[in-house]
Amino acid sequence: MIDRDTIKLLRIPFSLLLMPVFILALSQVQRAFSWTDLLYPFLIIHFLIYPASNGYNSYVDKDQDSIGGLEKPPMPTIRLFYATLIMDIVAILLSIWLVNLAFALCLLTCIAASRAYSARQIRLKKYPITGFLVVAFFQGAFTFYMSYLGIAKEFLELNATNIWVMLACSFQIAGVYPLTQIYQHKQDLDDGVVTISYKLGYRGTFVFSAIMFGICNLCYFIYFSNTNQITSFYIIQAFFVPIAAFFGYWFSQVIKDTRNADFKNTMRMNILAAVSMNICFIVLWLKN
Repeated sequence: MIDRDTIKLLRIPFSLLLMPVFILALSQVQRAFSWTDLLYPFLIIHFLIYPASNGYNSYVDKDQDSIGGLEKPPMPTIRLFYATLIMDIVAILLSIWLVNLAFALCLLTCIAASRAYSARQIRLKKYPITGFLVVAFFQGAFTFYMSYLGIAKEFLELNATNIWVMLACSFQIAGVYPLTQIYQHKQDLDDGVVTISYKLGYRGTFVFSAIMFGICNLCYFIYFSNTNQITSFYIIQAFFVPIAAFFGYWFSQVIKDTRNADFKNTMRMNILAAVSMNICFIVLWLKN
């Protein structure tokens, strides 16, 4: 039986912060699809795969300080491990049954990457560059590709144009990811994990993230220009404004006092960015 602490550690609400890439992929599907074509991959990714990944990471790390989505996480038990295993198996079986085999194989690849990222035997997260690249690729470009495949039931053509939107997704994650680590430097070091945020330092993390967001924006410009959707690019700029404003404000506060690089401000940034981009990409979907 799954207990309340296990459900907390699955961090399902936090998984929903990863929705923007899925909705962007949805907005770029050019063929007709049914509501079930949209619903099945969405539920499988956001209510099974992501929570299982969150839960497995919590089970391995046994965090005692704040983690993404939980300021005071409970101590995990073996029930959490079994819950994540069952959720992954169910996700694969449902994908084969309700979507297709190719989508299921993509999910299996994501699961393997997530386990390699967290598992003590491999522990990719303890390497600042490798961990960063794995997250940026799989939560960005690969998730866009997988989401498109799940909705459209066809492979996204990896041409010069589509590569740009996949790069935009990865650079967008690359901008957010170091900011999610900025309040955990000591906790990560105590666990033998050296993050890219720790390597960059507090100011360096913000500068690096700003550069990543800038490259992301350039990729969006090239993609939407090449697909005759330049209006969509300007819509994205409008929704970037509140994100950029809070980013600048938070950076100024961290310059004054590094204690402002804390859990609460990190979650504010995450929620603002996720809500803004979710609404933005929904607008693009309705527009298209």
